[in-house]
Amino acid sequence: MNTHWTCILFDLDGTITDSAPGITSSLIWMFEQLDRPIPSASELLQYVGPPLLTSFREYAGFSPTQSAHALEVYRSHYIDRGLYDSSVYLGIPAVLEAIGASDVPLSLATSKPETPANLILNHFELAKHFDVIAGASDDEVRSAKADVVAEALLRLAAAGADVSNPVMVGDREHDVEGAAANGVPTIFVEWGYGAVHEQAGSHSLARMPGELPFMLLGEPHLP
Repeated sequence: MNTHWTCILFDLDGTITDSAPGITSSLIWMFEQLDRPIPSASELLQYVGPPLLTSFREYAGFSPTQSAHALEVYRSHYIDRGLYDSSVYLGIPAVLEAIGASDVPLSLATSKPETPANLILNHFELAKHFDVIAGASDDEVRSAKADVVAEALLRLAAAGADVSNPVMVGDREHDVEGAAANGVPTIFVEWGYGAVHEQAGSHSLARMPGELPFMLLGEPHLP
């Protein structure tokens, strides 16, 4: 295991927070408003993590115009009611504290737009651990994970961080593929929403948050 990462990038949904309750309830409301069939619980979980515009096209079969409208409808519910209907995974605050206490810069790299991502991290008092918070642009012009990872690296470098040997921590194939597009390996976390096949191409697997300090910093496992 490489323990000399020069900077660390973290996904949000499914990696730091269990955000499915708020996201799926807002999706159900959206499908109801659009008079569309409501997907099953397992199908709704597919939407958690990837860019929603992409998910609407891939999973719901929406056109680009329909996807943009669906996103507006979804957001009207999510921002008001679903945003904080989530919880931080047990053990994650201690992991972020360990990284914050080290000299390794930390960035968020999420497909969630930056405004709600900032609100969530501040709500759970986790924003203080991050040097950079990068996500999709609020208009979702930048939403592909590869673009988000590139933006996170750009901002870290601008802040003076060494980005020569970065690592991504995430739970979906979009994290693995988006990081790989930038030459970044991914530690795939098993407590998120990704299916087993989504681990393909990842650098290594973390079964529980307590393993991450050793994998990222070479420090002892946390309980």
